[in-house]
Amino acid sequence: MNAPTVRLFRGQAALAALDAGDRGLAYGDGLFETMRVANGRLPWWPAHRARLQRGAAALGIALPDSAWLDGELARFAATAGADAVLKLVLTRGTGGRGYAPPTDAEPTLALSLHPAPASVDEPLVMRWCALRMAIQPALAGMKHLNRLEQVLARAEWRDPGIHEGLLLDARGRVACATAANVFALVDGRWLTPRVDECGVAGVARAWVLANAPGAAEADLVPADLEAAEAVFLCNAVRGILPVGRLGERRWPPHAGLEALREAMGRELAAG
Repeated sequence: MNAPTVRLFRGQAALAALDAGDRGLAYGDGLFETMRVANGRLPWWPAHRARLQRGAAALGIALPDSAWLDGELARFAATAGADAVLKLVLTRGTGGRGYAPPTDAEPTLALSLHPAPASVDEPLVMRWCALRMAIQPALAGMKHLNRLEQVLARAEWRDPGIHEGLLLDARGRVACATAANVFALVDGRWLTPRVDECGVAGVARAWVLANAPGAAEADLVPADLEAAEAVFLCNAVRGILPVGRLGERRWPPHAGLEALREAMGRELAAG
């Protein structure tokens, strides 16, 4: 991966460093997207851009000019050379102390390149997390910068033999993994938790809902997952990751799941 690996902007003007008064640092007042780079390109950028636009509209944050942003991302991704991860952070900008959002803030954009994660060649081993996710419909679905729930949940274990943790919401329903959406095969259909009260509307999640026959949103409880025919996690960086064990429950490989995984993998690699 070629340097530089970080680029900062206020509006369209390049910045040498992030302002200590940026509202993204002070209040988590912003959004982010984490995207897979394949062969120097961003195959799923249109879907990430659509989610970014929805989140910015909900928070009242100005978006950079679309043509300018598309060009900056394309040029930056091209410097990665091969597979990598590009993270985009958009904040409201600087605005002094206090929660009231300024009306004239110029947004801050931070772009950073990171090595692609190592592939996971075995089914995931998972655990249930003790932390419960709060119910907040005003923020549900969007990829906002407030991720302390995920930080605390991920801090619950240090065992390298555990790949991920599943979280419930405050009502006791399955919500998500710490860094992925979850699907369970129930009565022949791939079901995933709703994201109208908490959780992130993942780009990979949307792909599964659009491409897996019969896939749908549903209210799921732990017993639904433990009785499911198969379970997998997904996100836009790693694609589909089959789950092999959750607590004492174990799942053998599932042929239909492998076909779905390969289909998503081809799209993610279509740089």
